[in-house]
Amino acid sequence: MTRTNPPRTTFATARTGLGRRGLIGSAAALLAAPAVAQQPWPSRPVRMIVAYPAGGSTDIAARLAADRLAQAWGQPVIVENRSGAAGTIGADAVAKSPADGYTLLMAASPEIAIARSTQRNLPYDPVRDFAPIILVAQSPFLLLAHPSVPAKDVKELLALAKARPGTLNFGSFGNGTSNHFVGELLKAEAGIDITHVPYRGSGPMMNDLIAGNLQLAFDTFPAGLPHVQGGRLKALGVAMLRRSPLAPDVATLDEQGLPGFTGGSWVGLVAPARTPEAVIDRVASDMDRIMKDGFAQVLSERGMVPEGMGPAEFRVFVESEVGKWGRVAERAGIRPE
Repeated sequence: MTRTNPPRTTFATARTGLGRRGLIGSAAALLAAPAVAQQPWPSRPVRMIVAYPAGGSTDIAARLAADRLAQAWGQPVIVENRSGAAGTIGADAVAKSPADGYTLLMAASPEIAIARSTQRNLPYDPVRDFAPIILVAQSPFLLLAHPSVPAKDVKELLALAKARPGTLNFGSFGNGTSNHFVGELLKAEAGIDITHVPYRGSGPMMNDLIAGNLQLAFDTFPAGLPHVQGGRLKALGVAMLRRSPLAPDVATLDEQGLPGFTGGSWVGLVAPARTPEAVIDRVASDMDRIMKDGFAQVLSERGMVPEGMGPAEFRVFVESEVGKWGRVAERAGIRPE
């Protein structure tokens, strides 16, 4: 059998046909040609990381937003739960992801506003390593008490605490969590001595509060209000500047002698730093439209306060939150560990 070699369509053949001058001209023509246009964003699925287990308020907000964004973008928006270390594991994963708009974080206050004050070797910078997109909602806290506590409002509680220093206790989701810090803020602002009792989450804390093993706690409306309505707990005040339509008869702490007192958690979308500004603006714009198209009402029905604060304002908000809770930690003697 006679073996036939294939024709050589190599650089050598091209060089023979074009010559040196032809090659230079072809290279120049390639350089002068317009670059191939990039595909519009998003051209593939987007991941939305939640730094907590499924079922919590951050996860619920993320899944509700993801469904609506997927419809707007024509691409799947996949919610991925990466929990642990008070939200910092998931936040770190996003901070180190490519800044291409395909990985977002539905952030909450612990991993952004509080973590710097509680973790010595935090693997990311809460301000520098994220691009804020939109503050979705805030989840203000109710100040809850067991019915055996002889106080019907915050004024009476503060008088009781001052008369019996060190005898009242308050629970939290754990050391360094949002309601731990709000409890420390109450101690500092009111000048009272109450004892912190950390738990491993809202559920165990609420069980002990209802059982009377715990006297006080801050928690969200979805977690606390059903127990207030059922008579198992009482609400002494709301840690926001305006009363909640969900509990209009419960006065704010601001109204009850603690001017400007606010506390709770919040959720907002952020991306890795250096994500293209066009992508940030697109997500912010689409989220704003979704908020106005019924999403804000859905959040309100779940006990959250819709916000919709855009990138620039959200950045200022994050910086102020980091500073606020840093000062609370300093006053309370909380050191990063």
